[in-house]
Amino acid sequence: MRVLRNAALAVAAVAAVAAVTVCAPGQALATKTLRSYLGDVGKAKRPLSRAMRVKGAGQKALPIRTDRGRANFDARGVTGTLAGFQFDVGNQASSALGAEKRFCPVNMVPIGQSYCVDVYEAGLIQVLPDGGEQSWSPYHPVRDGVTVRAVSAQGLVPQGYISGKEAAMACKNSGKRLCKPEEWQKACMGPQRTLFPYGAQREAKKCNDHGRSSMQFYNTSLTDRPEDLWKWGANGNMLDPRLNALEGTLARTGDHTECTNEYGVFDMVGNLHEWVDDPWGTFSGGYYLDTHLNGDGCAYRTTAHDMSHKDYSTGFRCCADMSDE
Repeated sequence: MRVLRNAALAVAAVAAVAAVTVCAPGQALATKTLRSYLGDVGKAKRPLSRAMRVKGAGQKALPIRTDRGRANFDARGVTGTLAGFQFDVGNQASSALGAEKRFCPVNMVPIGQSYCVDVYEAGLIQVLPDGGEQSWSPYHPVRDGVTVRAVSAQGLVPQGYISGKEAAMACKNSGKRLCKPEEWQKACMGPQRTLFPYGAQREAKKCNDHGRSSMQFYNTSLTDRPEDLWKWGANGNMLDPRLNALEGTLARTGDHTECTNEYGVFDMVGNLHEWVDDPWGTFSGGYYLDTHLNGDGCAYRTTAHDMSHKDYSTGFRCCADMSDE
């Protein structure tokens, strides 16, 4: 028994050393390694991003294929596999023996050991009546009768003009769900629980929080005066496809390489508001013109609209429960 106990202790010691030398200081290294792989998702060799890289509001939809794989993670936090690529997910060793495997869908990362979150803000793919799929322009609202599902990848133009209900359905159609408010905030703040993904204080231009006002560019009579407030949203002007296509507004996913944290998620502050799973209606994180008025950074929450609201600034990303298979 003493021999067996000593052997078990030795294995545990090796696992602990691996956790310290690989996971603790290597947390950033692990994230960097994961990012270096995910960075290839947006390149032309991948059918998904080629079809999703919409160049303008009027671009026609193209046929699209996408692989639906899974990423698996060792519960000890030592190793993981993403589409055949090995990487360190950087937790700590919980046990040297008998650790279970947990899984996240591809292009999602684990937050603790209970749920997964999309690495990037979501785009949409249209699901055709015959089961085929094609890209959906991120500059257009979803029409009645159209079925879409969510995709997350680097280098795509994320979907604006979407309601909370539509976002929830798009996640569901990809086997995911909207993030709960507390899940979203935890993923945004990172393991260090900072107000911004990258740290405690705002640093200008690390995230896409410095865009121009496309609404005022295309609607020159708009002002902030009380008598002009009715003009914001009049005649559907906040659903104008040109708004997010204007240069200097919406950025592609992952373009702001420092808008991230140790979990490896991107763009959770700025770029687009992100719907969360709140039946009363909440979107978080701010967008390219504002990450301050309704709270700073990861604490930003807009609660003035119900889940049916949509405008050019509203986007989303999905969460999913980790599974054992």
